[in-house]
Order: sequence, then structure tokens, then C-alpha cells
Amino acid sequence: MPRRVRPIQGLLAAVLAAGLSVFAYGADPLSSLDQNFRDTLSEHGVPGGAYAVVRNGQIEKVGTFGVRRVGSRAPVTPNTVFRTASVSKTFAAQLTAMVVADGQLRWDDPVLRFVPELRMQDPAHARQLQLHHLLSQTTGVVPNAFDNLLNANTPLERIVPHFAGVQPLCAPGACYTYQNVLFALVEPAIEQSTGRSFEELMRERLLEPLGMHQASVGREAFLAELDRATPHVRRAQGRVWTPVEVTESYYLVPAAAGVNASVLDLAQWLIAQKGYRPDVIDPGVIQPLKEKRVRTVRELRRGAWGAILDDAHYGLGWRIFTVADEPIFMHNGWVRGFVAHISYSRDRRVGLVVMLNGESRALGEVSADFWREQLAQPYPQLVVDTTSDGVKLSR
Repeated sequence: MPRRVRPIQGLLAAVLAAGLSVFAYGADPLSSLDQNFRDTLSEHGVPGGAYAVVRNGQIEKVGTFGVRRVGSRAPVTPNTVFRTASVSKTFAAQLTAMVVADGQLRWDDPVLRFVPELRMQDPAHARQLQLHHLLSQTTGVVPNAFDNLLNANTPLERIVPHFAGVQPLCAPGACYTYQNVLFALVEPAIEQSTGRSFEELMRERLLEPLGMHQASVGREAFLAELDRATPHVRRAQGRVWTPVEVTESYYLVPAAAGVNASVLDLAQWLIAQKGYRPDVIDPGVIQPLKEKRVRTVRELRRGAWGAILDDAHYGLGWRIFTVADEPIFMHNGWVRGFVAHISYSRDRRVGLVVMLNGESRALGEVSADFWREQLAQPYPQLVVDTTSDGVKLSR
């Protein structure tokens, strides 16, 4: 699109003075979001949830619904803490990339350097596993290996020896096989290379500097929050939501599923992932995570998203979905009683986070509907972006 600067000099001066960015839209692309969110959660009977929309580096809209616990009047608020479940993988991947950028790790470091006790039926397979295979879900091992042991609250060190009886499906890097246990092996790599605990580094390098005030890692930290959501599962053939206990289970693999956060916290995380917090995360350290590493064709047939997807890939801790020829970077999370979602378009500079305290298809319906509506909007006619390297005009 031709760039016409003179007619907007007055606007540009005002924008520069305010240090803001301006997008020129037609119809309000969020006009129906709040009502759709409430209607969808009501239809599915979800006890409570929250969402936030981020646009152009700022939180544009926040909405909440329902209660933190069935039988209680305490409402879900923007500060209510949920479990992010597998959205935690985006945090672990980013922390790993920062340690790599520091020169303390390499993406091609062998996993056996940090977990020498890892064995498989094919010894060569274990030797060939590298750090990037863990985060790109390309370990070549049967999907969700030994998640059943996590569900039984088995510590990671007692699960690893079970891999000695596993026959790999493909060579490392050759196929997509989603993992939680193997993904979590990035933790000893980070801890041994830095001499710091995973939780400490997460807090000091990401959560605190990004102003994620309610965010934390681990079960104890979650239970210490007064404004926290209670997990719920369906009973009586799906007609009744029942509160359940928060167990250790996936907290035993914090890199894979151990981060807790409010919807406002995840909104700050999304702002940072879009490159608006270079003071904390160098944008150059974000980019490698969003490169396509392996196709994930199963996603093309799943739920509400499957109906709108053109293609699907996995990067490093992030999914890359192609919708209407546009890339959407996203990840969902699910643990007993909680589901979570994060997604954004780099080109449109808009993103969404959703958190629910009940396992429900409502998560996919809300997020897919959001992107169906967003991608139906024309591109902004003008962007004035006052970044650190000057003023940029684009679509």
C-alpha cells in the first residue's frame, strides 16, 4: 500500500508526543466478543472464566464471567489466578532461549549431558536427542508418554527410567509426538547450566520484570493465592460441575504445565511475546520459538479450530496455525479442572487469552470464533509505531 506521510503530519505529531501507536479500523472487531464469551460459557455451564484482548502492545479489553467455585458467590475477577497448564510450555521455551542467548546452553546440546540416566530400547535414539527436540515435540517417542504416571502423582525422577522400555516411532526431529514428561527434561538442562533453580529463574527473568504480579510456579504458590479459581470436572453424565482437589500431578513437570497466572498476567505475557517488552525479552530471542519445526496434521481435525485451519505446525513451545493464509501463534493448556488459551497475530498485532475453571469445548469455540471474526476484518489502513528505532508507517 502506498505510504502517504504529509496528510497525516498533524496526527503523527500527536502520536509522537503521546508515545502511542494508532490503527485505523472500520467496524469494531470486538463488538460481539463479550456477549459471545458469556453466551458460550453459559451454554456449556462453565463455572467461571476470564479473557483479555491485547492490541498494539496494550490491553484493549478484559472480561470475566461466573464464580471461582461452584456453590460460592466469589466472582472471577481480572486478578483471579488459574492454572495455565500447557501454556506453561511457552514460558519454558522462552526461558530456555534466553539461557541459549547467554551462551550457557546450545539448542543442539545432547539431552544425555543433563539426564544421563535416560535410556531407550534403541540406545542410539537417546544419544541423538538434543535440547531442541524436547521443545519442538519431535522426540520421536509415542505421544504423551507416561502421562498416566504424572496423573498418578509420580515424580519425574521415577518416571524417566520407564523410557528404557520404549521403542521410538521415528528418529529425533522426524515426526511430531506431543510430550509432557520429555518436554520437562529442559528443566535439568537449565538448572545445571546456570546453577539456579527453574522456578527462581522463571520468577526473576520473566514473571517479576514483566509485572506479572499474580503469576507463579508450582502447587504451593497456587494454593497460597486467596483470589484463585477452583478446578471443576463434570459429574452425572456431564450435567453437574463438581469442584476437585488440586493435586501434584502436572506440577511435577513445571516446564510443561506448572505456571499459574491471572488473565491480566497472561495479557502481559502476550504483550512481551509480541515484542513490546525489549527491556525484558530481546525480540531476537523470541523469533526462534515461532519458526515452524514440524507439521501437526492432527490439529487440522480437532474441534472448532479444525474447521478454520489451513495448516498447523509446532515451533519451540508454540503452535503455529495457518488460518486464511495468515499465521496465528498459539497454545492451549489443559489439566484436571482447568483449560487455558493464548494466541496472537504478529501481522495484525492483536492477541487473545482465555482461562476457564472447567474442562470444556467452550475454550475452542470462543478462541476460534474470535479469530474467525478478526481475520474477516480488513487490515488497518495505517500504523504509526513509535518504536525505539524511530517512526514506522505500514499497513
